Amino acid sequence: MISEFQDLSLKIDQLAELTAALRRENAELRQTNVQLAADNAQHRQRLAEARQRIGALIAQIPVPADDEPGDGSADPAADHVVAAGAEVAR
Repeated sequence: MISEFQDLSLKIDQLAELTAALRRENAELRQTNVQLAADNAQHRQRLAEARQRIGALIAQIPVPADDEPGDGSADPAADHVVAAGAEVAR
C-alpha cells in the first residue's frame, strides 16, 4: 500500500515536471512566434516598397508611339514588359 502511494507520488512529481517543461517550451515558442511575425511584417513592407519602386521604374520605360501595347504587332516582348508593369503596379 505504501509503495502504491510512493508510485503515485512519483508519477505526480513527473507530471508536475513535465507540465513545467511544457510551460517553458510554450513561452519560448510564443516569443519565437512574436519575433517571426515581426520579421514577416518587415519583409512584407520591404516587398511592398520594392514593388512600388519596380512599378515606378517600369512606368518610366518609354513606349514607342508606333507600337501600341497589346496590338500584336512588332515586338511581343514589349507587350510582355507592359503586362509585367501592370502586374507589379497592383
